[in-house]
Amino acid sequence: MVAYQPEAWHDFFTATTAAAAAVTGLLFVALSINLAAILKEPRLPGRAAGTLVTLVSMVLVSAFALAPGQSLEVLGIEVAVIGSIAVTQALVVSVRKPTQDYPPRWLIGHLSLLLLPALGFLGGGVSLAVGAGGGFYWLLGAVVIGFATASINAWVLLVEILR
Repeated sequence: MVAYQPEAWHDFFTATTAAAAAVTGLLFVALSINLAAILKEPRLPGRAAGTLVTLVSMVLVSAFALAPGQSLEVLGIEVAVIGSIAVTQALVVSVRKPTQDYPPRWLIGHLSLLLLPALGFLGGGVSLAVGAGGGFYWLLGAVVIGFATASINAWVLLVEILR
């Protein structure tokens, strides 16, 4: 079954590693250009940090998936650990500061952008480790959502912040 054959996903993870690394570079450009404005808005440093963790998670998951000779169980544990760290970080940066000045829809929307890819990695890791439940397709979903959310957040940090 393709969902549990790492060799079938080699090209996907190769492309993901390169693309996530490139988008990470673009995020750093956005941060360096607008750093003063980002630091003035209490919600944006956490958004930037969460976006960075999403992109780095994609690079790490892809790198582990490309490592030859490891079992699916070991890969699953590695991916689940990355997903757990990303979930924890998303929760910390989203709820650690009082948000009473912000509508609840902002918190839900922001948290969703960060949690969806992280939960995808966590679910994919567990699925790979136990050999059931979708395997690499979880990681496909997490990467697609991760690129979408990273693009949205990078746009906010680069362009929308100046409006």
